[in-house]
Amino acid sequence: MSQNDPTDHALAAIASILDHPESHREPEIHREPETDREPEAVAVEEKPLAPEMIEAAGYSKVGPGPIAAIRFKWIVRHEANGEYYVDETIGEHSAPITTGPMSGDAAIQLVDDRENEAQRKFQQLRSEMTGRAAAANLTRNDSGEM
Repeated sequence: MSQNDPTDHALAAIASILDHPESHREPEIHREPETDREPEAVAVEEKPLAPEMIEAAGYSKVGPGPIAAIRFKWIVRHEANGEYYVDETIGEHSAPITTGPMSGDAAIQLVDDRENEAQRKFQQLRSEMTGRAAAANLTRNDSGEM
């Protein structure tokens, strides 16, 4: 690999973007003004928690990454025949790659699995880019460049 490899420069630029994400504003929390009186006791009825039911049709997830043009998106759709399909796109204007037919539970599991795998690969790539950028900085500092 040459010292002026454009791939290394691109990876270093992406790593620097990832290392310094735009700051975000936390949502404001509304609090009641404090008073001198004691809080009133309120009876709380305990209810058993039911597992959250997820509707398969319309279930979607978006993959990680700083660039929308290369970000994955998975959407579950329900056909009139009762079967579910998962449409996977890359970017905002690509044609979907469809997987199915399958059950609603299988479609949700597929979306979750694909999103988890994308997260894992993204974190791995991010670590590699950060490592390359750090190594490049070390090499520059050792050679006397600024």
